[in-house]
Amino acid sequence: MYKRNIYKVRSNRALSAKTMLMVLEGDTQYLTAPGQFVNVEIAGKFLRRPISVCDYDEKTITLLYDIVGEGTKAMSLLGEGAELDLLTGLGNGFCVEVGCSRPLLLGGGVGCAPMYNLAKVFLQRGVTPVVILGFNSKADVVMEEEFKALGAEVYIATVDGSHGTKGFVTNVIEALEEKGDYFYACGPMPMLKALCGSVECDGELSLDERMACGFGVCMCCSVQTKSGAKRICKEGPVFKKEDLIWK
Repeated sequence: MYKRNIYKVRSNRALSAKTMLMVLEGDTQYLTAPGQFVNVEIAGKFLRRPISVCDYDEKTITLLYDIVGEGTKAMSLLGEGAELDLLTGLGNGFCVEVGCSRPLLLGGGVGCAPMYNLAKVFLQRGVTPVVILGFNSKADVVMEEEFKALGAEVYIATVDGSHGTKGFVTNVIEALEEKGDYFYACGPMPMLKALCGSVECDGELSLDERMACGFGVCMCCSVQTKSGAKRICKEGPVFKKEDLIWK
């Protein structure tokens, strides 16, 4: 179930040259699982912007987003007290009831956002997750210290080797002495495809796609699965590894 509401900006700050962290005050009762998203209305823009929820509590929603176009640029300029119209509680999130003891939480770029709340949920259950984040370079790295502050086991991979392991999140996984028994991932499609082909354990993946309505009416964000076409905004954005078909 989703809800439309007005939220006030509590803070909106840059974490890197392109990545922002925004905290909003408002109704959060329709957020029920890590991995859900909100659809943000931007003044003067026809379509809303779907953004993964990084974290939430009884009064606030935290969004991590990249400045990639006019809409997110406008968001980045909003100051404390500004108002945003959001559809919240969208999509199906990650399942934490799978009984894993060493979950791998894999985030590529701003795809690290939903991993933060997921890590908190596991830690609250007494399970320490292994968080592996991938970026192009050291200048792009965000949320490393925040994950460490939670108490997670954290690794960083950069394509150019300027920070952490040189390469991709898959290279970090290969080097782990103690492998994970289940994985959760969010990031670019090439990364998700590579994970499905190389990681032996089962897992769940949050898919990214351009959306219009965000709640399953327009059918523009469909993906083919082994059980037919599914809407990323409605049946997803989280899908099980074994259900996806990669071309």
